[in-house]
Amino acid sequence: MPGALLLGGAVAALLTTAIPAHSSSGVFDNPPPDKIVIDVATVNGSGCPQGTAAVAVSPDNTAFTVTYSQYLAQAGGNSDPTAFRKNCQLNLIVHVPQGFTYAIASADYRGFLSLQPGASATQKASYYFQGSSNTVPKTHPFSGSYNDDWQATDSTDWAQLVWAPCGVQRNFNINTELRVNAGTANPGKVSFMTMDSTDGNISTVYHMAWKECPAS
Repeated sequence: MPGALLLGGAVAALLTTAIPAHSSSGVFDNPPPDKIVIDVATVNGSGCPQGTAAVAVSPDNTAFTVTYSQYLAQAGGNSDPTAFRKNCQLNLIVHVPQGFTYAIASADYRGFLSLQPGASATQKASYYFQGSSNTVPKTHPFSGSYNDDWQATDSTDWAQLVWAPCGVQRNFNINTELRVNAGTANPGKVSFMTMDSTDGNISTVYHMAWKECPAS
């Protein structure tokens, strides 16, 4: 997916969770005034074929969104045996104003879920910076029967935030996964989980925390 995607407007309505203030020196809830730009370096995975995922930055720089249009896992019935698990890895280049660094404080995921009785599903995500061993996996399980929208939020305590290194460029990686298990009660019927909505798209919102880099 090419280019720097700097968008606004429509994503503002999705930003329902504000980053809380924090009392530690240099950490605050007001982002730097200059705009951030996110370049999508690579998008890989069975849940995000080329051209089906897009990134947008909120007008106030407190969040960015990833929009999917073909992210669906399913099992049971005549489903393809490999369709029970779908994944997507986003490799992002985040350009931030000089003198600042950022961390991902929380992430909101949404989609639709249809599970037969006895079926189950899992949404999983992990986040890390290029060259870092700090990986933060988060898992959200669901069980049938279920036929409704779903939502999951990953939150990280301030003390556990993983900050981008100051003074160097490190790509930010987001790995997500949807997994569906048909179970044994109704394996002849399809169960599925999507990261999309009735209009064909859903925006996953990543809320950003900011702090000043130490003076060099």
